[in-house]
Amino acid sequence: MNKVLKSTRHVTKRIQQVTIDKQALVDFLRKLIEDGIEIPSWNYDYHFFDGGHKTVAYLLILDSINFCFWPNPGAEKWEVQYKSETLSGYYALAASLKKAIESGISITDAHYLSELNLSTLKQILGGKGELQLMEERIRILNELGAFLISRYNGEANRLVEAAENSTLKLVELLVENLHSFRDEAEYYDTKIYFYKRAQIFAADLYGAFAGKDWGFFKDIDNLTAFADYKLPQVLRHVGVFQYSPSLEHKVDNNILLDPGSPEEIEIRANTIWAVELIRLQLKRMGRNLRAFEIDWILWNLGQQRKFKEKPYHRTVTIYY
Repeated sequence: MNKVLKSTRHVTKRIQQVTIDKQALVDFLRKLIEDGIEIPSWNYDYHFFDGGHKTVAYLLILDSINFCFWPNPGAEKWEVQYKSETLSGYYALAASLKKAIESGISITDAHYLSELNLSTLKQILGGKGELQLMEERIRILNELGAFLISRYNGEANRLVEAAENSTLKLVELLVENLHSFRDEAEYYDTKIYFYKRAQIFAADLYGAFAGKDWGFFKDIDNLTAFADYKLPQVLRHVGVFQYSPSLEHKVDNNILLDPGSPEEIEIRANTIWAVELIRLQLKRMGRNLRAFEIDWILWNLGQQRKFKEKPYHRTVTIYY
């Protein structure tokens, strides 16, 4: 994903609010290796999987609305009951959509998506608390359904097949045709590309299908990290990220960062490059991991309580 790496590298050269402590990065990796670094396996408990076309559609729907799970100030966190567990965030979304499919709701049908309304989506997701940006989520799903009908006979797997086993082409198809995947920003008059959700769709296909069938990509190594709000939280906790006093004050006090602001762009760009530096350092240490696999490792660490001691930055956005 050279376009993402190249543009975000431009940000890191002009950095003002976020810096990467390279010694802390090395120390963190040594500890990871000592503890036995492992790439997390795909979670089939919370994700729907039937090995066929319906799984492709499910993952595309999931990643289309995979963003902004934290609650508004004063609002109750969104949580769902799934089997005997209480889930929140991404896993709550994955499990809610899985449960909908298994109960016979036709959410993987493009015509159903194109006509889905807000009330029905709220019923599908259910749970308690407030999930932000619901109007945007329904607009995104309507757009996705209409796009699949107009271009791919309503079948998400045909979209993936049109990418010809290339993550780069798959990302391009999503970005060029669906506004909600156009995760771009301007940083001092320079266009910056992130494409978080478009890239994660390719990685999720790879994970769910174990690198086969619709999960086989000849250029999977081109994926970068997926710049969100959880990875920076982990990187800051272990000392790899250092924030300026003003940014530290905003993040620690849950003061919103505007989408597309220099601070937000610097956090996201440095996330991508911190993972790239981790990848290169691990290679020097004799461990060959790809950027998206490192992302999975860091994201899973971020689910542990100790990595939540410092808050994550908050930006109201559909991109992550």
